[in-house]
Amino acid sequence: MKLFGLIGYPLTHSFSKGYFTTKFEQNGWGDCRYETFPIASMEAFTDLCAAHPDLQGLNVTIPYKEAVIPYLDGLSEEAAKIGAVNTIKFVDGKRIGYNSDVVGFEQSLLPLLKDYHKKALVLGTGGAAKAVWFVLDKLGIQYRNVSRTKTDSNVSYEDIAPEWMDEYLLIINTTPLGMYPKVEDCPPLPYESIGTKHLLFDLVYNPEKTTFLLKGEAKGATIKNGLDMLYGQAERSWDIWNA
Repeated sequence: MKLFGLIGYPLTHSFSKGYFTTKFEQNGWGDCRYETFPIASMEAFTDLCAAHPDLQGLNVTIPYKEAVIPYLDGLSEEAAKIGAVNTIKFVDGKRIGYNSDVVGFEQSLLPLLKDYHKKALVLGTGGAAKAVWFVLDKLGIQYRNVSRTKTDSNVSYEDIAPEWMDEYLLIINTTPLGMYPKVEDCPPLPYESIGTKHLLFDLVYNPEKTTFLLKGEAKGATIKNGLDMLYGQAERSWDIWNA
């Protein structure tokens, strides 16, 4: 049996098991299985791997995309540049880290971009944000990082003035705010200043429309959740595992 899976915590929001289980069934791959492994800390990762010697690959989600790196034996060139891993391939007893988020995000974002989407606000500074920064750099889109606390490398939500919305027409949420089951949460932004030229992209896909997206939609903005990104990165993960 070829075992694949997902590590993170919590995992009640994830559609990954359903996606891969359906994929295996549709293709007649009865020797493949995908499971979720909610681990409360990275210290449990080594024991997990030891308990499942048949593991062929893992996906990695919040909050371990950066924390998993010290537990790996190597990184792809792209994952090393990004500084975050969401895919692990087990090869000859070694764990090699990759990042398929960049493919999923870029494929999902590109069809929605207009020529006036020249500047972005990236909400959050974790592992998912690092993949977003990589893609924005590649596309030549300037961005500001936003977090709860102001640092030398990012602004805080309190810094975002309503007039900023005229300049930053692309807003990307990489945080878990609004993710099931806490669907009422959303990033604190001046939503009243959002308009029809704005594109709001939420990496969260459960629920289908987060409060962040609903507030943008109410102001006429284009909105996009993270489901297509999930599918894109999942397919890229599968290619990595089978290369």
